[in-house]
Amino acid sequence: MHALKALFAMLAVALGASGATAEPLLIRNSYVVPVSDSQPLLVEKKDLARHWGKSYIMEAARYQGTPPMITAMANGELEIANLAYSTLGIAIENAGISDLRVICDEFRDGVPGYFSNQFFVRKDSDIKRIEDLKGKVLATNAIGAGVDIAMKAGLKKHGLIDKRDFTVIEAPFPTMPAMLNDRKADMVTAVMPFALNPQLNEIGFALYDQTEGMGPTQFLVWTVRQSFIDKHRAALIDYLEDMLRIKRWYLDPKNHDEAVKIASKLLKIPPERLGWLYTKKDYYRDPSMLPDLAALQRNVDTVADMGFIKSRMDVKKHSDLSLIEEAAKRLQ
Repeated sequence: MHALKALFAMLAVALGASGATAEPLLIRNSYVVPVSDSQPLLVEKKDLARHWGKSYIMEAARYQGTPPMITAMANGELEIANLAYSTLGIAIENAGISDLRVICDEFRDGVPGYFSNQFFVRKDSDIKRIEDLKGKVLATNAIGAGVDIAMKAGLKKHGLIDKRDFTVIEAPFPTMPAMLNDRKADMVTAVMPFALNPQLNEIGFALYDQTEGMGPTQFLVWTVRQSFIDKHRAALIDYLEDMLRIKRWYLDPKNHDEAVKIASKLLKIPPERLGWLYTKKDYYRDPSMLPDLAALQRNVDTVADMGFIKSRMDVKKHSDLSLIEEAAKRLQ
């Protein structure tokens, strides 16, 4: 009888342990520009997710630019860094985060027929060609960010070298039109949706775009540390499955009007100013969230050639697309 009671007690403990519900994994996924970067939009459609709140919870974490994300990853303050092609190399080669892995696409710049980041000057200035920027003050969001390096690559193509021929200052994207209007900068950086700002287009024009120095760019990629993948692979695949499902909803033309309403609410601007979203006036977004590794390799090589990272790196060795591929199989 005592043996039977002991057996039941052991079973109760075992069942209790196996039945204990683990807390959902917190996945902090970074972004810079709301709406252009998808993280805030993904949160708004979490009703489409099947694993949210069960195996994971996602938190959209905003940063001024991608360079601060490197420190956050190194300090364990971020699970997924939405890095630019520029900061990918800086993180791995300069910061020594050698186990960083590219897991999927965010968006590409300059794909033929789609938008490319622009660099605006005043219509009433003496700047009519890139060579005229010699001796001028240029505004970027963060030194070393993707648009910053792209801006400098375009200038270098025309013989203008950073620090020698021009000065670069940092400013948040929303303040760029005012910076140009107040003549605090001779050229400012315009990404979506800020490139469509009415004030910016009234006083200025795009002197050149990102393709001038970079060509088509695998601009942003989601990156995770290998140690995190090893520990939480199943939850990551659940997360990517849900993100694929939500992204495909946004990319479906039949959902465009609702997507615009969601973006309008987030940005607090009229929906009629957001008709470009998820169209060919926007960046290119791969419906399978697969990055263009060949383009990414070319882009990272350019970063190395410009001296921003110590040496060239093999992008494929720092990529693991098996996660997004496995997530995509679940949606077939």
